[in-house]
Amino acid sequence: MNDGGQGGRRAGSPSVRLEGVTKRFGDFMAVDALSLDIERGEFFTLLGPSGCGKTTTLRMVAGFEDPTEGRVLLDGDDVTGLPAFKRPTNTVFQSYALFPHLSVEKNVAFGLQRQGIDRGDVKSRVAEELERVGLTREAARRPRQLSGGQQQRVALARALVNRPAVLLLDEPLGALDLKLRKQLQVELKRIQREVGITFVYVTHDQEEALTMSDRIAVMNRGVIEQVEGPEEVYERPATTFVAGFIGVSNLMPGEVVSANGDRAELRLDSGVTVSTDARGASAGERAHAVVRPEKLELSRADEPRANGKPAVEGVVESSLYLGTATQFVVRLGDSTAMTVLVPNADESARQRLPGAGDPVRLAWANEHIHIVREPKTAVTN
Repeated sequence: MNDGGQGGRRAGSPSVRLEGVTKRFGDFMAVDALSLDIERGEFFTLLGPSGCGKTTTLRMVAGFEDPTEGRVLLDGDDVTGLPAFKRPTNTVFQSYALFPHLSVEKNVAFGLQRQGIDRGDVKSRVAEELERVGLTREAARRPRQLSGGQQQRVALARALVNRPAVLLLDEPLGALDLKLRKQLQVELKRIQREVGITFVYVTHDQEEALTMSDRIAVMNRGVIEQVEGPEEVYERPATTFVAGFIGVSNLMPGEVVSANGDRAELRLDSGVTVSTDARGASAGERAHAVVRPEKLELSRADEPRANGKPAVEGVVESSLYLGTATQFVVRLGDSTAMTVLVPNADESARQRLPGAGDPVRLAWANEHIHIVREPKTAVTN
């Protein structure tokens, strides 16, 4: 553990900078030429499936792994060759790694005592962090007397008490049940805003990332495919992988027939031509149009088209009652399966919804459809 303090930070430099960072394990490329800036005070999330390179990236920032190529900079200083204990970072893991024979208070104080911090300062700083994470009353208890959520709070307090420049969190909520995980998501974001330090968070949970992050880097096979805020990543995915990984997406394949400036015309394989944002596409290129399930408007095929909105037609394959909404799967003429969510706001309207085998029309507003392409290179920022 390390007391990073505030004194060594260079004005204008990002909190974390990765410059062309590559990590190989033998013939396996875990991280491929990744370049990234993370700003001070940002809640930044590395999101992706198992094996995508997100934890390896975090471990290179922490100093637990050395990059094969490239540099790691913290507050403008090149720390590539420094061991973990000399970096202004602390890491919170999914496994709490608490000392079972020590009280909560002594677990949190351990790092400060190792650094020779004055006893009075240790006591006040430990008390401050225990209050921050809501464990003041549990200060004298041992880890085995705490719930999983309380133990994770102890681990968080132990990391924060050292006042690191960057706090690294490697799927810290992964071992908790759903209800507790959601509760701690809110608490973690509150704590991050309160302490104001940079959080770099690793998760494979899309909802967790969308809930907590200022920005999200979506990783796949060692590269970053998109780096933007939660709303942009969800509403305007940059690649087919991002569209499919973040929530549920409807990907309609087609060919770009024209591209002019920031707009493109995409002829869908289902026979409809739609206008969408170009995203760098060029005429003749294969691409997909993406629409989220909640953005689609479902109607029977024999009903008049509403407001001239672009639409495709298909047949209902199945419907599933989800409580707040009914989920439909509609098969288009080119065999593309579309998922549609219809809110259950009115019971009489729900009773009139089409059933399996019924021909239907799916319409959308122009602003809700976007073009996505297969990734070609890593995204740098």
